[in-house]
Amino acid sequence: MNKSELIEALAEKINMPIREAGSITNTLIDTMTEALASGDSIEIRGFGSFVVKEYDSYTGRNPKTGQKIKVSPKKLPFFKVGKELRERVNSHQGGKKSARKK
Repeated sequence: MNKSELIEALAEKINMPIREAGSITNTLIDTMTEALASGDSIEIRGFGSFVVKEYDSYTGRNPKTGQKIKVSPKKLPFFKVGKELRERVNSHQGGKKSARKK
């Protein structure tokens, strides 16, 4: 599902114009993005939590040349799935097959 499909589903589910559903969706995503950018975490019970993980600098290798390079410290958003979502996804295993190999 992409953003426009999410907006359409929201509009249909609560019977509102797509423009309003788009505004709500954009506000929600923008608010979550701002919270993560400022270092806050987000927890949605039953769904999961979003946190920002900090990584120290390290020496890596350029995969093309094999040359050593210094990788700067960075922060990356991370999602940890909640128990209810994990259980719900696992209860639907008989449906679509994943494209990824295990």
